[in-house]
Amino acid sequence: MGALLSRAIWAMLAGALGALVGDVVGRSVGQPGIGAPLGAAFFAALAAAVEGWRARRLLNWLRGDQTRGAPRDTGFWGELGYRVERGFRQRETQIERERQRLEQFLSAIEASPNGVMMLDASGQIEWCNSEAADHFGLDPVRDRRQRVTNLVRQPAFVQFLQVGDFSQPLMLVDPLGRRSFSVIVREYGEGLRLVLSLDVTERERADAMRRDFVANVSHEIRTPLTVLAGFVETMASLPLTPVERERVLKLMEQQTNRMQALVADLLTLAQLEGSPRPPPDRWWPVATLLRRAEADGRALSAGRHEISAAGGEDCEIAGSDTELLSAIGNLVGNAVRYTPEGGRIDLRFRTRDDGSAEIEVADTGVGIAREHLPRLTERFYRVDSSRSRETGGTGLGLSIVKHVVQRHGGEIDVASEPGRGSRFRLVFPAARLRQRAAASGASTAAAGAA
Repeated sequence: MGALLSRAIWAMLAGALGALVGDVVGRSVGQPGIGAPLGAAFFAALAAAVEGWRARRLLNWLRGDQTRGAPRDTGFWGELGYRVERGFRQRETQIERERQRLEQFLSAIEASPNGVMMLDASGQIEWCNSEAADHFGLDPVRDRRQRVTNLVRQPAFVQFLQVGDFSQPLMLVDPLGRRSFSVIVREYGEGLRLVLSLDVTERERADAMRRDFVANVSHEIRTPLTVLAGFVETMASLPLTPVERERVLKLMEQQTNRMQALVADLLTLAQLEGSPRPPPDRWWPVATLLRRAEADGRALSAGRHEISAAGGEDCEIAGSDTELLSAIGNLVGNAVRYTPEGGRIDLRFRTRDDGSAEIEVADTGVGIAREHLPRLTERFYRVDSSRSRETGGTGLGLSIVKHVVQRHGGEIDVASEPGRGSRFRLVFPAARLRQRAAASGASTAAAGAA
């Protein structure tokens, strides 16, 4: 309202000035009656032309590129240009702020370990993160605005979207059968859908291993129990000679020992999985561990093999001596069981250039075929089931070894060839090792200070 009033006052002042000037000019030329009206009309027209020119400048700016500033005029058109430009700048700032928030939101979804894909009402891909692209074999940029069922051709997935019953997740397996995915669909907005995918390969593998473990434990315990039950029934129902009775009792003792060994190994595994990691500040002489494992191996071998241990005299290892001795003892026990009489078994300790060290158990036994090596540390996995049971193995020894060495920050390495023996190496990191001389020196210094 103030702008219109100022423009009206400006127009009246221009008309009055024009009338005054026109009257003066009219009197000077002898036409006093028409000078004032002509002057007023001329100045009014001039004022209107100036206003029109200003309005035209602002209109051209609105029609063109608003990145440049609005025309800097005074009065009404200057004020209008300033306010319009400020509105544009505020809108641009708000749009930029929303764009940044959207980018942050999409970046957060991109960082998610789950696959996220957005579909419009017609099933076209609006957006997907890299995980979803990997799960479904998509390109997150090239495949945008493409119908997802034209790109993901798995019948179960296509039917899942077409039926529209999303109350339960869909389980998918990739074409190579190496990975499993759980797919969840949630509807939102007007016909929009959010597709969430999760790689459950490890979970499925763990569930399968758990089921196999329970089945194997049941089988391993049921077998000796069945044998024992048969022997008990035989002794109760049949008259046996002293020789037959002694033979039956001997077989019952073997089956009992087998069950005891199995239960002991199961308890050891449970303890390893449920207890804290071995302490990093309790040190044990490596040579002592090797000598104890050598003695246990000699007792098991009963003179049938040549067993030796070497190295580790100047080194200590941090951790649990019980666990370490169990791991080394399992390797030595396997070497004794699978090495023919007269064979050789060597225990060696060596340091590596990077500060780590290895405990190696090598034998001249039957060896293991290459295809079995990756699965040796699986629970109850046996290269030859009948031979393993004949030698008294439970199928859990190498699994215990793997757990022990991993709890000490190391790893197990296996090399073997059929007929040429096997080498099992327990590799421990430098942080778990120290020189005995340095430890003794530190103890002596501490005693002297006291």
